[in-house]
Amino acid sequence: MTDATSETSSAAGRTPGDRTPIDVSIISSGHDVADARLHRTAAALIRAGLTVEVIALGDPAGGPLGARIVSLGARGGAIDRARRDLTVPFKARGKVVITLDPDLVPTAAAARLLRRGRLAVDVHEDYLKLLRDRPWGSSWKGRAGESLVRLCTAVTGRADLTVVADDHVPPLAARSRLVVKNLPDMGYLPEPGELDPTPRALYIGDVRRSRGLATMLAAVEAADPWELDIVGPVAGTDKVWLEEWRRSSPAAKRVRLHGRLSPEAAWRFARGAWVGFALLDDTPAFREAVPTKLYEYLGSGLAVVATPLPRMARIVGESGAGRVVRDAEDAGRVLRDWADHPEELCVMREAALEWTARHLAGVSPSDELARTISDLVRAAER
Repeated sequence: MTDATSETSSAAGRTPGDRTPIDVSIISSGHDVADARLHRTAAALIRAGLTVEVIALGDPAGGPLGARIVSLGARGGAIDRARRDLTVPFKARGKVVITLDPDLVPTAAAARLLRRGRLAVDVHEDYLKLLRDRPWGSSWKGRAGESLVRLCTAVTGRADLTVVADDHVPPLAARSRLVVKNLPDMGYLPEPGELDPTPRALYIGDVRRSRGLATMLAAVEAADPWELDIVGPVAGTDKVWLEEWRRSSPAAKRVRLHGRLSPEAAWRFARGAWVGFALLDDTPAFREAVPTKLYEYLGSGLAVVATPLPRMARIVGESGAGRVVRDAEDAGRVLRDWADHPEELCVMREAALEWTARHLAGVSPSDELARTISDLVRAAER
C-alpha cells in the first residue's frame, strides 16, 4: 500500500471525494493519522468551528472524528518519504496548512507562495537532539539529517506561525512563535475506576528501548504477577530484540502488545490499570522533555513509575503520585511493594487526580492554538 492514497471523512454529512471548503489542512509525510498530538490539534480546530482535513499515513479509521481524512498509505522507505515531501503540500486544500514534519517545510513554504495561503509549522521536538539519539545518528545518514533539519529550521522561523512544544524547542526566534505544550485533551481519558484484580501496568507511546522498553519488560519480569499492556508502534531497530525477548522470557505471557491505536482506543487500556510507565533514557532529546503520557497517566488516575529526568522527576515528586526509579531492578522492587500494599498505591492514585485538578484544568493549549489558527484563516480569506 506504499504511496497509495485513500480518502474518507468522519464528519457527518460528508462523503469521500466531496469538495467541501477546507479551512485547515494538517499534513504529514511521517506521522500516522492516529498520532495523539495531531488528534488534539484537529479536535480543537473543529471545536472552534473550522473545517479540517488530515493528510498523513495509516488507516483512515484512526483519524480524528469530524475531519476529512486522506491516507497516504504505509510508511515505506526513504524514497517514498522524499516523494511525499515533494507532493503532499500540493494536495492540501486548506486556507491554512499545518505541517508536522521538518522535511515538509520547504515544499509547504513554496506551496504557500503559489496559493497565497498561510503556513503554520508544528515543531513538537528538538529534531537535532532527536537525531543524535538514534543508533545511526553519528553516520553519514545522521549528518545529512542534521543538515536538512538546520535548513528546515531556518525556513520554519519565517512561517506565518511557528508552533513549538516547549519553551526550549527551536527555533527560539521566529516571525510568530507560539508555545503549545504537550498537555492532554482530557476528553479521551477514561474516568478513574476500580483496579483490576491482577496488578497491571500500562505504556502508551513509541515503543523503543530509548523510551524504556527494555526497562519496563525487565521490571515486569521481576514482579510476578504484574501484567503489562503496551500500546504503540515498535521501532524497526528494536523488533528483532523484542521478538527474542518474547521467545525467551518467562514473563512473555504477562505482556500484551497492541500496536498503534487512536488516542480514544489506546486510553481504554487505562481503565483498571494500576500504573503508567514513563521510563525514558537520559538522552539529549529527552532530558528537558515532559512526555504527554506523564500528564495522561496522572489525568487517568494512575500511579507513575518514571526515570529521574529532571522535569519528570519534579512533577512526580510534587504530585506525590508515583516513584522515580534508577533502573529496572528498582522499578521491579516498586511494583512488588505495591502488589503487597495496594493501599499505598491508592493514595498515589488520589494524589494524581488532585494534581490534575490543580494543574490541568482550564483552557487547553490546543484551544489557544485553534484561536490563533482561526485568525490566520480569516487573514487568508481576506
